[in-house]
Amino acid sequence: MKTKKSQDLFEKSKHHIAGGVNSPVRAFKSVGGTPIFFKKSRECYLYDEDGNKYLDFVGSWGPMVLGHSNKNIVNAIKNQASKGISFGAPTKNELEIAKIIKSYLPSIEKLRMVNSGTEATMSCIRLARGTTNKKKIIKFIGCYHGHVDSLLVKAGSGLATLGVPDSPGIPEELSQLTISLPYNDISALERAFKEYGNDIAAVIIEPIAGNMGFIEPDINFLKELRNLCTKNKTILIFDEVMTGFRVARGGVQELLGITPDLTALGKIVGGGLPVGVYGGKAEIMNNISPDGPVYQAGTLSGNPIAVSAGQPY
Repeated sequence: MKTKKSQDLFEKSKHHIAGGVNSPVRAFKSVGGTPIFFKKSRECYLYDEDGNKYLDFVGSWGPMVLGHSNKNIVNAIKNQASKGISFGAPTKNELEIAKIIKSYLPSIEKLRMVNSGTEATMSCIRLARGTTNKKKIIKFIGCYHGHVDSLLVKAGSGLATLGVPDSPGIPEELSQLTISLPYNDISALERAFKEYGNDIAAVIIEPIAGNMGFIEPDINFLKELRNLCTKNKTILIFDEVMTGFRVARGGVQELLGITPDLTALGKIVGGGLPVGVYGGKAEIMNNISPDGPVYQAGTLSGNPIAVSAGQPY
């Protein structure tokens, strides 16, 4: 298979774009070779700059469940673009898509729209800390929640160890507030709550661990997690960026019957366009500005193009 055009484009890109790509996984560094530069897509196929055709099993890392260039989504984007791309003000479509999301996920009583899954998890963490007046966060080894400083940590040796930075640029003092535990390990979870329970603001988890090979949860582990969070007044956050609307219409929380306090969703909400959502109990969400003291904002949050693409039918 010829990929000369892709190779040439990558070499040129390295002179203008840091690393030659705008997200590290695209560099193919961990699997060898050079990135493929794609030109177009249709249904389940991708076409690169050299004219090669690929059967796509990735779907832009999850959101293209309706296939590439779905005509209804494309028409919705065109229609909204002809009316306006960004207003920096509320639109009716924000309300309409919020009602749709709530109808699928009953645990979400109120929500906020942001620009990515990373922004959604970041906002959940800030909201949890602001609501509980606690500092520490529990996450699970192998679960990825975006490049948020508080969540981009790895565990030290042993169980219930405080995190160490997983990237330069993250202050060690900040990572010390994150506790990384083994996934599906009830005893480690119990020990962490016994030692730090009075200062654990939130537990964040991929309820199905998509970023380490789609590891399914032990249902008893999730039940105990829910119980411990309730007992310790800790906010339980489900990161359903990868699982929302796919494993079940209402995500893992519907599939397994475990209700989180907050949920984070990603670009599937906008048909694959840049968008994120976080939401949950009204008593928690009411703490967000302008109603409450926890600040979160964004000019393109709930942008017209993305919310239109998310409800084309």
